[in-house]
Amino acid sequence: MRIRSPNHMRTTPLAIVLSSGLLVACATEPEAPAEDAIPSTIPAAETPSPASFPDVIVAERGGFIPEGVEYDRTNGRILTGSLSEGSILEIHPDGRVSTVIADPDLVSSVGIEVDEVRDRLLVANSDRAAFDGSSAGQAELAVYDLTSGERIALVDLAAAVTNPPDDAAYFANDVAVADDGTVYVTDTMLNAVYQVTRDYEASLLHRFDDQAGGPNGIEVHPAGYLLVARGEELWKIPVRDPSSAAAVTLPAAIPGGDGIVWSAGRLAIVSNSDSRVVALTSTDDWSTAEVAGVATFETPATTAAVIGDDVYVVHPTFEGDDPPSVSRVTFQ
Repeated sequence: MRIRSPNHMRTTPLAIVLSSGLLVACATEPEAPAEDAIPSTIPAAETPSPASFPDVIVAERGGFIPEGVEYDRTNGRILTGSLSEGSILEIHPDGRVSTVIADPDLVSSVGIEVDEVRDRLLVANSDRAAFDGSSAGQAELAVYDLTSGERIALVDLAAAVTNPPDDAAYFANDVAVADDGTVYVTDTMLNAVYQVTRDYEASLLHRFDDQAGGPNGIEVHPAGYLLVARGEELWKIPVRDPSSAAAVTLPAAIPGGDGIVWSAGRLAIVSNSDSRVVALTSTDDWSTAEVAGVATFETPATTAAVIGDDVYVVHPTFEGDDPPSVSRVTFQ
């Protein structure tokens, strides 16, 4: 994600009382998913887009800075996080904005992931103040019932880091889920990826030891590895051997790599600095990749969601109170 530091006042959440949920302790060793839990196919495209979703949806208000976006097929709605308010919000086709989850423990909700199989919403909970140095930040995974909004768990990811440096800073950025329910979360400030088991025990799966861009968007590949956007690079991290993580050879750098999403068997990467979405494919198990399509947009965007056969990107407004928007992109 791209972060700037405007001062937005936190608005009062509209409504929903959450159960206290479960605050979970962390383990220190990664637990790989069982062999038979690795999915056999790349997730298919979403069901057809509802006719009520226009090409561009402009929110009725600004100030909430939606960095992450997801389409909830179960309930037929577009969900976003909020860097400034923390709440999980729904942006309706007519631009109305309503609160879905208002949890006082959510400081900056960044990446979000719908786990429809288990009726869960997974939220990377951070503190954007980490980017201006006024806070060491935080890295948490918040888990909610997708339909009711009740909190299931709140996992302290940073607690899984043994012997952190004195100047350690944390920022949980994006989240992905495997078919067996294992969750993976990137930490841009710590330059790391966490793993969270189905019992909500966290571990540090991998920490990059170079000075390249911090990990950002993340997806799970059915062959048992992660694909992670880092600056202008894409990295492959085998879950069972994270020490063998390596950069995917790309035909050209993709500056500002932010959110990534599977769409019709292709990996779409949002470039927040080049104002485009680059769709990639691979014929060698993601040692290398080729460009399969490019979609451009005018207003800076961060992440994407698949709605039916379409890819929509979210355009947050980092400065000022202009309303954010969500728009459909077309690949060429």
